[in-house]
This record gives sequence, C-alpha cells and structure tokens, in this order.
Amino acid sequence: MNRIKKGDQVVVTTGGNKKKHKLLKGQVGEVLRVDGDRVYVSNLNLAKRHTKPNPQAGQPGGVIEREASIHISNVMPYNPATGKGERVATKVLENGKRIRVFRSSGEAI
Repeated sequence: MNRIKKGDQVVVTTGGNKKKHKLLKGQVGEVLRVDGDRVYVSNLNLAKRHTKPNPQAGQPGGVIEREASIHISNVMPYNPATGKGERVATKVLENGKRIRVFRSSGEAI
C-alpha cells in the first residue's frame, strides 16, 4: 500500500535552492497524480514548457506553465490537526480492510 495517494495534502520536506529556484521546503499542496516514485503537487515546482499549437486538439501554442514532478521521498502527508507533516502507518481493521493512519495520533487520513 502506497503511503501517498492522489488527493492527499502533502508538505514538501526538502528541495529548492534560494539563489536559483523558488524554495519548496515547507510548502503544502494537494497531490494531482502519482507516477511510480514521483508525485505531482498542485501549484508547486512549476516549470515552463514551450508548445506548438495543435488546431485538431484545440490547443493554443505558447509558453505553458505546469507542475513538474517531485520525488516521493521529499514529501510527507500533512496533518491539519498539528499543522505539520507526519509519518504514516497502515492499520488492518476487523473486517480485513486496510487504512492509513498517522503514527503520532493514530487517526485515519
């Protein structure tokens, strides 16, 4: 079972360089998609891409800004109760279903 899923609120634990790039550490966002060991977080790690127009798809050309991937080890699930990123464990219920819980409080995500 993966610790981070689509729709989760996550906090970035590392990343970014103050001189060259925007500092990512400490920012919170929602996971848009998970591709193996990479995650795409909304409005974080934005990259510019130059695209050609595609009239068949109705896509205009120009510079498009979209989210770039972040390695899954550099994000943690965000606990709104404490306001911090926390570790996650899995718990098996009596009916055999598995759920993800925060290690510190034991509450379900």
